[in-house]
Parts: sequence; structure tokens; C-alpha cells
Amino acid sequence: MTATTELNHVYFMLLKTTASWLQIPTLQRFEFIDEIIKPILDRHPAVKMRFFDSEAFLGRFTDVMRWETADIKEYQALVEQLRETLFWGTYFEIVEIVPASENAYAIFNEVSSISELVK
Repeated sequence: MTATTELNHVYFMLLKTTASWLQIPTLQRFEFIDEIIKPILDRHPAVKMRFFDSEAFLGRFTDVMRWETADIKEYQALVEQLRETLFWGTYFEIVEIVPASENAYAIFNEVSSISELVK
């Protein structure tokens, strides 16, 4: 069995909450996400996002957003739109973005991926 030929790109966006975000009441935070962030995500269905809290374990960043897509242009468009909101730089500091390609080595070499071998 060989790895699938579709190359999924994954971006781990390491975030640090700002005092501006933490000073907003919780309900208003969810309103911001629902009114501003969700429509951006909805415009880019080819990009999937998952959100992880890490503040209890690390000091350098507080959250991790995991983005996944086979379409880099869609991811780039989504990021450009996020940059135009208070999310980027006001409510969250973008500490680092770590790009990765799922199973790229296996796809390049036309062999089974580690993920497939350990299922």
C-alpha cells in the first residue's frame, strides 16, 4: 500500500492571547468569533481549522490553531482576511506559523506513510 497522492498542507499557528482579548467578557468573545471569524472560515470551506488551548502547559504561546488544506491559495486568502480583523495582532499575537505537509516524504517516495503503518 502506498501513501495517497493528495498532499495535505498543515499549518500550526502558535498564538498568544493579549490583555485586550482577556479583558473582553466571555460572551463578547464568542460574539466576535461568531460574527467576525466564522464568516471568514465559511468563505473558505477547503480549509479546516481546529483550536487547542495550551496556556496551562506553556508560557511562550497560549493557543494553537491547526489549519489543514490541499489548497494553499485558500489558506493564504483566509489568513489575509484574518489579518484585516482585530484577531490578528490586537486580540492574539501570532507567535509563529509552522508549515508542514502530511506524509510528503512517503508521497514523494511512493511508499506507505508512517500514519498508514501504525493504524
